[in-house]
Amino acid sequence: MKLILKATVDRLGEPGDVVNVKPGYARNFLLPRGLAYEASAANVRRLEREQRRSEERARRAYLEARRRASRLEGMHLVFRARAGESDKLFGSVTAADIAERAVSSGLDFVLDKRHVNLAEPIKTLGVFDVPIKLHAEVEVKVTVHVERTS
Repeated sequence: MKLILKATVDRLGEPGDVVNVKPGYARNFLLPRGLAYEASAANVRRLEREQRRSEERARRAYLEARRRASRLEGMHLVFRARAGESDKLFGSVTAADIAERAVSSGLDFVLDKRHVNLAEPIKTLGVFDVPIKLHAEVEVKVTVHVERTS
C-alpha cells in the first residue's frame, strides 16, 4: 500500500516521502496515529504543491535574511559603561543590549536577541566581533566597542 508520510517514522522515512508498506501496518499503525495518508493521485499533487510552497517560503526567508545581513554588515556599536581599574565592567553587555542598540541605530527590522550569538555576556572593556545569525546559511559580524564612561 502506498502512503505519504506526515511525520518522521523510524526506519521508514521523513515527512513528504512516498513509501510502500504492508496494508496491516498502514491500517493498524500509520493511519490511526495520523502519521501518513493515502498516496492517491490527488494527494500526490497536493504534496507537490505543498513542497513547492515550502521551497518558495524557504527561498524568501533566505533572501530576507541576506537583505538584513547587508544592513548589519560593517555596523559598529559603542557601549559606554562604568569599569574598575582592571577594565572589568560593573555589569555586562548582553545579547539583548546588542540587539536593542542595533535596532535603535536605524534598522528597518526588529533584531531578536536570540539571533545574537554571544556565548557569554561581555564583561570587560575592548572591541569584540559578535556574530549575528539571521538564517541557517546567513551570518554577519557586528563590531562592539565597550568603552569606559568619563
